[in-house]
Amino acid sequence: MESSPPAARPGGIVGILAFAGIVAALTQTLVVPLIAELPKLFDTSASNASWVITATLLAAAVATPVAGRLGDMYGKRRMLLLSLVPLVLGSVVCALSSSVVPMIAGRGLQGLGMGVVPLGISLLRDVVPAEKLGPSIAIMSASMGVGGALGLPFAAAIAENTSWRVLFWVVAVLALAVGALILALVPGDRPAARSGRFDLPGAVGLGAALICLLLAVSKGADWGWGSATTLTLFAAVVVLLPAWGWWELRLTDPLVDLRVTARPQVLMTNTASILVGFAMYAQSLVVPQLLQLPGATGYGLGQSMLAMGLWMAPAGLMMMAMSPVGAKLSAAKGPKVTLAVGSLLIAAGYGLSVPLIGSDSPWSLLVVTLVCNSGVGFAYGAMPALIMGAVPQSETASANSFNALMRSIGTSFAAAVIGVVLARMTTDFGGFPLPSEDGFRAAMLIGCGVGLAAAVVAALIPVRPATAPLRPAATGPAAVPEATEAKA
Repeated sequence: MESSPPAARPGGIVGILAFAGIVAALTQTLVVPLIAELPKLFDTSASNASWVITATLLAAAVATPVAGRLGDMYGKRRMLLLSLVPLVLGSVVCALSSSVVPMIAGRGLQGLGMGVVPLGISLLRDVVPAEKLGPSIAIMSASMGVGGALGLPFAAAIAENTSWRVLFWVVAVLALAVGALILALVPGDRPAARSGRFDLPGAVGLGAALICLLLAVSKGADWGWGSATTLTLFAAVVVLLPAWGWWELRLTDPLVDLRVTARPQVLMTNTASILVGFAMYAQSLVVPQLLQLPGATGYGLGQSMLAMGLWMAPAGLMMMAMSPVGAKLSAAKGPKVTLAVGSLLIAAGYGLSVPLIGSDSPWSLLVVTLVCNSGVGFAYGAMPALIMGAVPQSETASANSFNALMRSIGTSFAAAVIGVVLARMTTDFGGFPLPSEDGFRAAMLIGCGVGLAAAVVAALIPVRPATAPLRPAATGPAAVPEATEAKA
């Protein structure tokens, strides 16, 4: 077991880990105000500049399951600290970039640190008392919404009033502060799978399959869905994923234990995670555009980038505000119910948006995002609880990381599907094509349908009662089950 500092109180530990999640989420959103300016800043094409987003997505997809497995093998706290290293280095590289290539490289490094959130959630199981675990997971999960909420207005304000490089220096300093707090106050955990070998071929195989899948999904619209490149990537996925699965099933210490992943509770929770990730991200693509499009379109609200960020911020904060409510519901009825209720709230928010699109007030869209993100807060707190209730403690980090990967895949598909809808349903405005009002309504209806589908999947999750005895955590005060099932 790694040496541990004097432990802070559970509330302090949760606060520190939630702070880490906020910084990770901030890292993902801080480039949004820069996207339109990057071609001019670096004298490059818009297509090349888009890799600033894609690089982070790909690196995070590859690194997250690897970080989870290494966390189970060598300690979650240790891997959490190591994940902050590329986050800091990537921020510094971006801040010093004078061309698009180092900027893309820096964003890729930042993506390697995105395992912070699932590692933090998994660490809670070891260092927080059992009676506080549910609310702690909900708060940690909600930190992603808070980071996104703060990121947009913060980044917009910085980009409009000072150098864009300040954004990355701030993230570097915040990540260093997170590392210092974890070193000083968060206790270590006992590695539960140290005797196993790291599955390097499995990591390479899964990474290759994910890169092919996410590249095809995220770049298919640019390259053409029927282009040779896109079709080749999809074909590679069809070959690589079954081969990877065959390899994983042969090993006693796989990167991802597919037998555990195939348990109905885990499998259906991960399926719901894909749908919730899709539903969460779809409104994040639609609402900012509606806020910023010119009022002369008849449905745009003509807000500045900074104003748009400020209108979006309360929705992210709503995730944090609703997290204790979701935790209480999970304690009373079980996380399965919380996930279903959260998914229904997401669907309700989308349904509410359909008649409100075209309103001349941003308050209507604020209501939509508040309802949607209330549901996201419920769902994001429930999914890790369902996962941890169905897997051995020795696989907590890898299982949570895989669940986070499923949400990421959902957001990637949302970007592709909503992008296609808005690109196909356009109207002419001053000689330029813009997404039409009907296109935005269609996108929101898709989000509503996916939210309803997530609720159906959640309702069908088979949850067995706990049967394993509780045992004390390795280093913290918690008593947690070795392989318990979540409350039905």
